[in-house]
Amino acid sequence: MKNILFIALATLLLSCETPQEKTKTPTEWAIEMAKSDIQRNPESWMLDFSKHPRWAYCQGLVTLADLKLWEATGDSLFYTYAKSYADTMIDENGIIRGYQMDKYNIDMINAGKILFPLYAATGDKRYKTAMDSLRQQMRKHPRTSEGGFWHKNVYPWQMWLDGLYMGVPFLTEYAATFQENALFDDVALQIKLIHKHLKDPATGLYRHGWDESREQKWSDSITGQSKNVWGRGMGWY
Repeated sequence: MKNILFIALATLLLSCETPQEKTKTPTEWAIEMAKSDIQRNPESWMLDFSKHPRWAYCQGLVTLADLKLWEATGDSLFYTYAKSYADTMIDENGIIRGYQMDKYNIDMINAGKILFPLYAATGDKRYKTAMDSLRQQMRKHPRTSEGGFWHKNVYPWQMWLDGLYMGVPFLTEYAATFQENALFDDVALQIKLIHKHLKDPATGLYRHGWDESREQKWSDSITGQSKNVWGRGMGWY
């Protein structure tokens, strides 16, 4: 019922578009969306309804989009907004505020993606130090018996579809930027294991999670897969 109502509302809103709105380009829509975010969250750490600064994947997702928009438009507003998040969260020694490596949470890697363009633009060594910390986490990150990254240390033996989005692009860019060529093989392994264990052959879609141990309540006793396909996880994949 909720999905039907959402589709009906979206259809109604689209039907109310003015002729001017219908001629807007994707970039123009992106600019409006980003400016709306900035208006509602004057400090970039406030994204995702945050009450205090925290190193989190949602902030990384949005500020990376801002940096992509800066690259597309040249408007420094979006660069400044994204950079302010990094500068709030990373101190003069390159230490990430509130980040705890020993939690081995792959979600914490996502915000590190914004540091590559910032480092390229500024040469600020703090960003490199922070990236190295995130890379070090993934060197020690717990894995399945085949080498797949657990989603978190508190989620043992589990690979989640969105874990690819959180970790693999960062590792790929780190490998390319800092010439760690062997890392590309590890990146490819993660993609292969997700394909092997999470794909539903009946639909071609990917389940949200897989538990190698089959200990979780949501885990199928034979396949280890969760029952659910998560739309957002599929989008990130």
